Parts: sequence; C-alpha cells; structure tokens
Amino acid sequence: KGFIFLGLIKVDEEPYMIEYNVRMGDPETEAVLPRIQSDLVSLFNAVHQGKLNEFDLEIDKRAGVTVMLVSGGYPEEFERGKEISGLENVEDSILYHGGTKLENGKILTNGGRVLAVTSLGEDFKEALKKSYQNIEKISFDRIYYRSENGGEL
Repeated sequence: KGFIFLGLIKVDEEPYMIEYNVRMGDPETEAVLPRIQSDLVSLFNAVHQGKLNEFDLEIDKRAGVTVMLVSGGYPEEFERGKEISGLENVEDSILYHGGTKLENGKILTNGGRVLAVTSLGEDFKEALKKSYQNIEKISFDRIYYRSENGGEL
C-alpha cells in the first residue's frame, strides 16, 4: 500500500517521465505536503485500512514550489560548517532544514542539501518568485541553487 511518484519534465510542450519511485524524495515532499490540508496521519490510516475512497482529501489549490539550497560542490566534494545567516528574514515561505546543525547558537551547513525553500502561490511562477525572493535573504559561503527553474519569471 502506498503511492507511486512520477517525475515529469516538459519538453516542447510534451510531458516526459524522467523517473518514478514508490516513495517521494525531496524536494518533491516539501512542495506537496504543504498543500495537503487534511490530517496526514488520518490519510495514512485510511490507506492502511483500505478506506482511501472514503477519505475526504482536502488540497490547497495554490501551486507549491521548492528550491533547494546546496553547498557549493555538491554532489561532489563540499565543505561543512559554514555559518548560515538571514533565515530570520524569510517571510511567506517554509524553510526545511536538511544539511544543517546548531552549534554554539549558530546554524551551520552540515550536508550537501542544506535547505529547501518552499512557497505557495496562485500559480507556479508566483510561488517560484516567492522562493527566489526569500533565497536572496539567505547566505552562506558557497551557497548554490538552480536559478533557471521555471524559465523566464
């Protein structure tokens, strides 16, 4: 019991499947879960009990977008222990900590995938714009993220 995740890409207005999994990874999870308005545990219980058809799944109609902030060099060699600043300035986005640690009151990088910045918007482009606006408030040495997501904004 569970679900299948299909990773799709649009090429010349045609969809192509680039991957599929029987689980969700990140950043897919970070973009999907904030849109689920129903109780997640109740949803999982309905799946387990074979009563998904009886479950009232409520989904936020807004689009969800996640942009990953990674350590420079990832997925190859990268350094840890870089201080992250600006997190307190993020507004109207959700920050998911992946490769971070708290040390002596400071948040430091501690992995390749450091933070996921998730935003909701009326459409994909609005949500993506919010994530990028908040990313501009965050800094750490050798921060990297893909800036070409979504094409022209």
